[in-house]
Amino acid sequence: MNAVRTFSKAAFLLIALTTSMSFSGQVGNNKFPDGPNPQMTPGALCQNSTTYRYPEHIKYCARDVSSSTKNQIIARYDKELGFNVAQMNRGDFKIDHFIPLSIGGANEVTNLWPQHKSIYAFSDPLESDLSNLISAAKITQAEAIRVMKECKLNLSRCAELGDYLKSLFNK
Repeated sequence: MNAVRTFSKAAFLLIALTTSMSFSGQVGNNKFPDGPNPQMTPGALCQNSTTYRYPEHIKYCARDVSSSTKNQIIARYDKELGFNVAQMNRGDFKIDHFIPLSIGGANEVTNLWPQHKSIYAFSDPLESDLSNLISAAKITQAEAIRVMKECKLNLSRCAELGDYLKSLFNK
């Protein structure tokens, strides 16, 4: 299974690199972002919750992003950054939490961005590993957030960061 996942990541990266992805903030002739814009989407932690998770006692916000907020995020990225997300197949995108809810992220606009399915293939595999590591007290929330942000802002580093997380399971 790990060999298949590693092969899939490597194959996707090779395909991505040969089909116009530029790991610098814009993909596919500027149609959609390859990561959150740090000025628009710096990330936000869950503040208004009475639910806590993990030994570190991290606040947890349930998923709660309205359709109008999702449309607002897409419109803002398109208008302010010159993307064309609204003109593309909506099924190819999700509104992603820059800091995932599972590690204490918020549903705030400052934590949301339009993520294309080709991009979440890089970052989504790390999210469950981060949650499991926090649960096992093998990583802090701060370190988990650092890793997730680094991956989402530097897609070419996601596989290496995934290897780093795997090494923590063995400690």
